[in-house]
Amino acid sequence: MTAKEARMMDLLAAIESTAFATWLRESPSIWAYPTILTLHTVGLGLLVGPSWALDLRLLGAAPAIPLRALEKTFPVMWAGFWINGLSGLVLFMTEATTKGATPLFATKLGLIAVAVVTLIATRRVVFQRAAEPVIGPAARGLAIVSIVLWIAAIGTGRWMAYV
Repeated sequence: MTAKEARMMDLLAAIESTAFATWLRESPSIWAYPTILTLHTVGLGLLVGPSWALDLRLLGAAPAIPLRALEKTFPVMWAGFWINGLSGLVLFMTEATTKGATPLFATKLGLIAVAVVTLIATRRVVFQRAAEPVIGPAARGLAIVSIVLWIAAIGTGRWMAYV
């Protein structure tokens, strides 16, 4: 282990050994780990659910749903993102030495980052270039990329529980 890696492991161990992380990990209270995990799941639903609804609409599903109605889901998606970010940070604290030391965790964060950038790009391509929303090849391509990224990010997150 290099000196840099040792310092990183010391930092992760310090995070994991805080009183809050210990309480969260070891407490039998429903207000500890189960509540944070539930918030993380709710945040995921608020972020990925509307994102998929938009992506599937862009790919031709439910053509009767007006695109403008789906534009209104972006604040919901951002709320889900922040709920997930904060709850994910708290969950990370409980196992910082095991999660932070694996490349799988960095992969998950990278997939999420690219998925969020794809979401931003989708909004710009579909809703901000013309008076009416546009479904062109770029929008459809972004929708496919978005779906694949969210599947990969969620799958990676679940896989972390078994590694």
